[in-house]
Amino acid sequence: MKKLRPHFVYNKRQRNGVFYFLSFLVLLQIVYFFYASHDKFVEENESEILALNSRIDSLKNVVREQKKEFLINPNFITDAQGYELGMSIWEIDRLLVFRKNGKWCTSVEEFQRITKVSDSLLVVLTKRFKFPKHKKRTVQNTKKVAPVKFKDLNKANTSDFKEIYGVGEVLSERIVKYRSKLGGFTLMSQLEEVWGLDADVINKIKANYKIYQKPKLVKLNINKASFKEVLSIVYLDYEATKLIFQYRDSVKIIKDISEIKKIPQFPIDKYDRIVLYLRAE
Repeated sequence: MKKLRPHFVYNKRQRNGVFYFLSFLVLLQIVYFFYASHDKFVEENESEILALNSRIDSLKNVVREQKKEFLINPNFITDAQGYELGMSIWEIDRLLVFRKNGKWCTSVEEFQRITKVSDSLLVVLTKRFKFPKHKKRTVQNTKKVAPVKFKDLNKANTSDFKEIYGVGEVLSERIVKYRSKLGGFTLMSQLEEVWGLDADVINKIKANYKIYQKPKLVKLNINKASFKEVLSIVYLDYEATKLIFQYRDSVKIIKDISEIKKIPQFPIDKYDRIVLYLRAE
C-alpha cells in the first residue's frame, strides 16, 4: 500500500492540472453533443427546410409583383409620395398649384409640361402612374396656370438667396461675394464653384434663377497684360500664370487665345472659364 500511495497523493499544482484537464474533456463533450445534434437535425429536416425556403421565395415574388401593379394617380400625389418617387419640392409644388386650380393631369406629356421633370425621371414615373381617362373640367379649369417666374441670378441679393431652402446667412453672403469676385455669373455651372453649396441646393437655385443678361467682363489682352493682372483672374494660380508668360516669351506674340491650350501642364479643364477674361490681339 505504501508503494501505491505516492500515485494517489498530489500537491496543489497537480490537483489544479487534473481539474483543468477534466474540465477541458467535459467542454469537448458538450461541443460535440451540440454540433452532432445540429447536423442530425439539419439532415433529418433538410427537405422541410428547402420546402420552407421555396415558399418564402415565392411569397417574396408575389409581394414584388403586387408592388409593380400598385399604380398611382399623379393628380393625388402628396409631398411624401413625390419625394419617394424622386421628384424635387419644386416639381411637386408645380403639380399642387396646377391641381389647386381644379385642373386634372391626363397624360404623361401634360405631367412633364406642368412639373418640368427630366426625361430620365419621367421614364421611371410612367411605370408607376395611372392617369384618369375622363374628367369633367369646371369653368375654373379654363384659366391658365401662370408660368414659373425666374429671378436674375446676377441681381439677387443675400435676402433673395436665403429664401431658398438650405441657404442661410453664411451661404447667401458667400454666393454674393463669389459673384462679385467673378464680375458676375456667366454660366449657371459656376454655382458649383461656391464652397459649401451641395448639388441639392444648387438644383433648387437653378429652379428659381436664370442668367438673363451675362456680365460685360473686361478681357485682358494676353500680349500686353502684366503678370499681376493675369494672376488676378479667379481661375489662374501662380504656376498657371507663369506657364502662360513663359509661352508668351517663347513665341513673342500669341496670335490666338486658344494657343494656351497647347501649353504643357496647362489646366485645360478651366480653359472655358479662363478665356472669359482673356483675349489675344
